[in-house]
Amino acid sequence: MLELGGGNFLQAVGCDPAAAMLPSNSSFKTHKQPSLVELPFTDGSFGFVTVVCVLHHVHGGDRNLLANEIRRVLSPGGLCCIIEHNPWNPVTRKIVSRCAVDADAELLTARETTKLVEASGFVPFRTEYFLYLPERIFQRFGAIERPLSRVPFGGQYALAAQAPL
Repeated sequence: MLELGGGNFLQAVGCDPAAAMLPSNSSFKTHKQPSLVELPFTDGSFGFVTVVCVLHHVHGGDRNLLANEIRRVLSPGGLCCIIEHNPWNPVTRKIVSRCAVDADAELLTARETTKLVEASGFVPFRTEYFLYLPERIFQRFGAIERPLSRVPFGGQYALAAQAPL
């Protein structure tokens, strides 16, 4: 994700608790997390944090701990964007069940993710669904996805939330 969007920011860094998931040839700084629920950054270090396909690997109360940790590293009023696989999409469930990296996956609905971030003090303000169409079809008919963004059956969803001021 850093390589895809990091160049649009003055500073972009990444982290993961699994060293194997950190790119070895990235032009961006990456850090190994001490644990699933600890971020290696100081309080209020970022105005924007993305959490891409992470929460389904974090289980039980650890999800709350991680959400609190994300809030900790955001500046007051900072934004967080969470992208997750949508368990309401049967194709997504099938793909996840066949992926070795997702062997421990516990998919969350957008509603569950909303409740999680609200419990940590965030104010969710937008949820959109995407990945309705296979890539080949999307290349020709991708414009139909935009009007579907509120329909909760896309393969993934993005939830945007703001940290408390």
